[in-house]
Amino acid sequence: MATYDSIGATYAHTRRPDPRIAAGIHEALGDAATVINVGAGTGSYEPAQTVLAVEPSSVMIAQRPAGAAPALEASAESIPVADDSADAVMALLTVHHWSDLEAGIGELRRVARRRIVILTFDLEMSHGFWLLKEYLPEAAAFDERRAVPVERLVALLGGARVEPVPVPHDCTDGFLASFWRRPEAYLDPRVRAGISLFAQIGDGLLQPGLTRLSDDLTSRRWHRRHADLLDREALDVGYRLVVADV
Repeated sequence: MATYDSIGATYAHTRRPDPRIAAGIHEALGDAATVINVGAGTGSYEPAQTVLAVEPSSVMIAQRPAGAAPALEASAESIPVADDSADAVMALLTVHHWSDLEAGIGELRRVARRRIVILTFDLEMSHGFWLLKEYLPEAAAFDERRAVPVERLVALLGGARVEPVPVPHDCTDGFLASFWRRPEAYLDPRVRAGISLFAQIGDGLLQPGLTRLSDDLTSRRWHRRHADLLDREALDVGYRLVVADV
C-alpha cells in the first residue's frame, strides 16, 4: 500500500497499457458482460465492460482517467460487494502485493460468477531474466520473499489454465521486464520509479548493479553478451495469465 502511494504519482505515465498484452487479457475474459478489476491501479487493461475497480491506494485512484469505471478504495482481502457481483474478476500484477493471499483469492472466487483472470509472473523464469541474474541479484532475492508460485495460485483457484504472455520488444507498459531489449531504460530513474520492486528496494542498493550495466552498455559488452535478443520481436520472460472458471 505504501509502495503504491509513493510510486503512484507517475504510474499513469510510466505504465501505459500495451495493446498486445491487452488483447490477451480481454480474450481470457471471454464473453463476460460485467468485470470487476481488483488491485486496479490507474485502470490499465480495463475492458469496456468493467463495472467496478477495487484499489487500496487513493493516489492510484486519483489518476484514473475520466470515464473509467467507478473505484472503491478497498483491499483484495475484503472486497465490499455482494457474492456473484460480476461475470468475471481480473487481478493484474497484484497478487504478490497482497498481505493474505488465501483471503484475496477467496474474495475473487466469492465475487466472480463465471471466471477469474490473474496476470502474474513465474518466479524461476523471472529470476533468469538478465537484469536480475547479471546485475541486480539483490532485487531477485527481495522478489523471492513476495512472489507467489503459479502452482499455488492454481491450487487456491481449484484449478486453472496457465498461458504465457510474451513481452513485445517495444512494450508500452513499463513493468519490470518490459525493457528486455532496451537495457538503457533501466538507467532512467523515472522508469525505475514506476517499477514496484525497485521502488521498494531503493536506488542505494541497486546502484552498484546499475553502474555495472551502464559500463557494459558503454563498452558494448551487454550487446555482445545478448546479441541473440537484438532481433527478437517478443520474449517470454515469465509473465503468465492464470484463468479459472468458477
